[in-house]
This record gives sequence, C-alpha cells and structure tokens, in this order.
Amino acid sequence: MTDVQLNHRYLAACAIAREAGRLIRLRFEQRGEALTHKFKGPQDYLTETDAEVERLIAARIAESFPDDDFFGEEGGGSFGRDVWIVDPIDGTADFARGVPHFCVSIAFVRDGRTEIGVLYDPMLDELFAARRGAGATLNGVPIKVSTIADIGQSVVELGWSSRIPFEGFATVQGRLQALGAGVKRRGSGALGIAYVAMGRQDAYCELHINSWDAAAAVLLVEEAGGWANDFLTPECLRSGNRVIVCTPALREQIERAMDI
Repeated sequence: MTDVQLNHRYLAACAIAREAGRLIRLRFEQRGEALTHKFKGPQDYLTETDAEVERLIAARIAESFPDDDFFGEEGGGSFGRDVWIVDPIDGTADFARGVPHFCVSIAFVRDGRTEIGVLYDPMLDELFAARRGAGATLNGVPIKVSTIADIGQSVVELGWSSRIPFEGFATVQGRLQALGAGVKRRGSGALGIAYVAMGRQDAYCELHINSWDAAAAVLLVEEAGGWANDFLTPECLRSGNRVIVCTPALREQIERAMDI
C-alpha cells in the first residue's frame, strides 16, 4: 500500500470520526429513547445509538474503500489483510447514563499492525489521531506522553472488565497503590489510553480489553513517545488481550504490578 493510499485512509478516518461524533452528540442531547439501554452481559451496555453509529461508519468506509474489511463491536465482520476495527461508542455505560465521557474509535489495521488510529470525543470536540511513523496529534497539534518517571508522582488509570475475576483487579490496584501511584477508573478505556498519549495521566492498564476498544488508542501512545505492550496479537483481534501503556520510565514497575 502506497503512502498516498494510507494518507487517504488517515484523512477519511478523521472525517468519519467527526461525522459519527456529531451523530452521537445529537442522540446524547436528545436523551429520551436514544438513551434507552439494554445489556449484552454484566455491566455491558448497549443502546440503539451504538448500532446506528456503527452502520454510519461502516457505510462511509465501504463507499471509500470497498476492498477493505470491516469489523465493528456491534455487528462483527471479517479480518482480512486490510481491516477497519471500530468501536462506535467506547464508554457506552456513561453515554447511556447521561455522563459526557465517551468517544468513537476507528483503527485501520494492515497485516495485523495498526497503521492509523483515530479517536473523537464529541462532547469536548477533541480529535486524537495518529499514523504510524508520523506522530500523534490532538486537534492537529502534536502531543507527547508525560515526563513522569517516579511512580509515586504518577496517575494510573486501571480499567476493569467483568471477563476477569475481580480478585485480579484488586491485586493490581493494591500493588499500584502500595507503590504510591494515584489510581483512578473512568468508563472509557480508549479515552483513558489517549489521555496517556497527551500526558493527562501517566499509565493505563487493564487485564482484559477488546481489540476494538484499544487498537486505535495504543497507536496514539506509541506515536506520542510512550511504551505499550504487545497488544494487538492475532488472538487479540477476536478475543482481546491485556493492555499496558505508560511513560517509558514507568514500564518496569507497571509490568510487575500487572504480573498475575
């Protein structure tokens, strides 16, 4: 694939993310039926807007890149050499409860490696974007991870998944707090990882997260000078994986805390 073709996909991902975000914000502000939610599993929310937004993104990608595969959280799809991996609303629980903390996540993956990662937070009008080898930006301005090297001065977001026994989460939390880290948890793993990329926090870790939640955001951290584990393995595409992203100086201690 040529540089021009990749850049076309990068620009398209940014435009599609913004369009999808406008729809998400419209539905959020309408409240009512748009925020009527169901559950796919324990604490696993689903709204009508998730499916509506995913259909929009899939249609736009198919119009522009008909030969690329597509995989979305809600509708599934297929994994070929060139595939778009999409979470229409990462942070659906907050969206469904009227909390303005969520984003749309779009990743373009070629040969099992994320080449383009775009996140858009429609409530703050923040577009995080990265192309492999070209750096990461927030609304077009280059971003970098923080310079924090002392874990006792760090802020770490620890994600939680009902797919992993709670004891594992509690163990990791205890270890991080014993090291002096400020530990927090929000409702969007994608935004949590993006916040590491631009220095709002110093690490994000979770014992299990799905590929559509993190494939785009992990690239942001890598391109912003941070460290990330080998997240997007072949098995991760369908089954998920643990994720660790952080400032390089914190890598060893965060990895040890996550070793369960």
